[in-house]
Amino acid sequence: MREIVVSSSIKVCLPEELSSADRQLVDEARKATQRSYAPYSRFNVGAAVRLADGTVVTGNNQENAAYPSGLCAERTALFWANAQYPQVAVDALAIAACNDAGELDAPITPCGACRQVILEVERRFGRKIRLILYGTNRCYIVEEGMEALLPLCFSADFL
Repeated sequence: MREIVVSSSIKVCLPEELSSADRQLVDEARKATQRSYAPYSRFNVGAAVRLADGTVVTGNNQENAAYPSGLCAERTALFWANAQYPQVAVDALAIAACNDAGELDAPITPCGACRQVILEVERRFGRKIRLILYGTNRCYIVEEGMEALLPLCFSADFL
């Protein structure tokens, strides 16, 4: 028997340490939280996708009384981007969240389903997506691509 060690490198910074381009993307994600439809959880999530040509597309979570029928902000933004700009790769994805008390201090990370979709978008275009996860007290930046957050991932290679 042998052991496999899986590790990831995630940068942590203060929001004011983000580059101007990253701050602009985060600001779009923060604005998108205000347009989310989350009457059940009252947990509003916004996502902003920057495409390779500089286009920014936003999305937010959309809940439904039949919970499985809702959709996360990340997938809303990515599916819209891929539907409207199918030939343009995704460079970066910023995620922000708030609840009734306001914006969250710590960043949230994508759920498992969103991680799988982000991985598929990376594989589709053959390039890693830079993740910027926003919190008022700190931000996480993942530059290694989705495999940093989804080790031993499932891909089309298994089909």
